[in-house]
Amino acid sequence: MTVQQNIPLKQLNTWRVGGMAEYFIEPETPEQLVEFLLKNSDRFAQITWLGLGSNVLIPDAGLTGLVISTSKLNKLYLHEPNLVYAQAGVPCAKLAKFCAKNNLVGGAFFAGIPGTVGGALAMNAGAFGAETWPLVNEVDVLSLDAKVMRKPANDFAYAYRHITHLSNLSEESYGFLAGIFKFELAAQTEDMQASVRALLKKRNETQPIGTFNCGSVFRNPPGDHAARLIEFCGLKGKKIGGAAVSIKHANFIINENNATAEEIFRLITEVKNTVFQETGVTLVPEVKFLGWQESQNP
Repeated sequence: MTVQQNIPLKQLNTWRVGGMAEYFIEPETPEQLVEFLLKNSDRFAQITWLGLGSNVLIPDAGLTGLVISTSKLNKLYLHEPNLVYAQAGVPCAKLAKFCAKNNLVGGAFFAGIPGTVGGALAMNAGAFGAETWPLVNEVDVLSLDAKVMRKPANDFAYAYRHITHLSNLSEESYGFLAGIFKFELAAQTEDMQASVRALLKKRNETQPIGTFNCGSVFRNPPGDHAARLIEFCGLKGKKIGGAAVSIKHANFIINENNATAEEIFRLITEVKNTVFQETGVTLVPEVKFLGWQESQNP
C-alpha cells in the first residue's frame, strides 16, 4: 500500500474546503491496514479517519499526520438472514438500498444520512427520527496499536449524536472498521424500496441537495429544532465570505462561492453566538472539527 504525501483534501470532503493531508492511505482490506500500522506504529503522531468527508470541517492549513481513507473498505453482505455486515466505507444510502432489496425492516432512514457506515457508527448518526446504534449488533474496531476487536453493541453507550465506549477508551484511540446490523425481516408483500424512495424524495424537498454542505451543522436541542431557532433569529441567508446559511434549510451552511474553511468556521461561530444571545439556547455542533485546536471550537 502506497503512502501518499501532501494530498489535497478539498475534493475529499462535502464542503469542498481544507488543505493537504501530510500523509494519506486508502487501504483495500482491514488486513492491509493492520499490516501497515504494525510496521509504522511510531511514525505518525496523529491519525485521522475519513469517509465521504461529510460532517467534518478540515482547516485551510490541512491535517498533519496520517489520514486513513475508508473509501475502499466497502464490503456489504448478509451475515445471516437478518444481519447485515457493512464495512466503514459503505455509503449509508447504499446500506438503505441493500436493506430494501433484501426485505429488511428499519434501514430505510440510512438513505437520509450523507455519510458512510464508519461515520454513522462514530457519531450515532440519524435521520427521519431514527438512529444508527439501536440497530447495531456488533462492531469491528481497530485500535491504534493495530488490534482488531469484534465488540458487542452493549460495550458502548449511545445518546443523541454521541457514543461512549464503556471501557473508557477515548474516541481518538480506535476507529470503526465495520458494523453488523440487526434488522427484522419484512413480509414479501411490503415495498421496501418505495420507502427508501419516499425518504429520498423528502430529503431532496427539504434540504439543499446539490450544494457543497456537510449535512446538519448543529444538533437539535431537546424539544426543539436547530433550524427553527436559526430561522427565528433571522439568520437564513447570512453570509461570511463565500459561506452562507442555506435559505432552504437553516441548519445547513453551504459553500456558496469558493468559501474557505475559516469563513465556514466563523459563520458557525456567529450562528451559535447569535442564537444564544437571542434565545438563551446553546447550539451544539454536529460537525467534527478535524485538525482544529479544541480551544478554537465553537
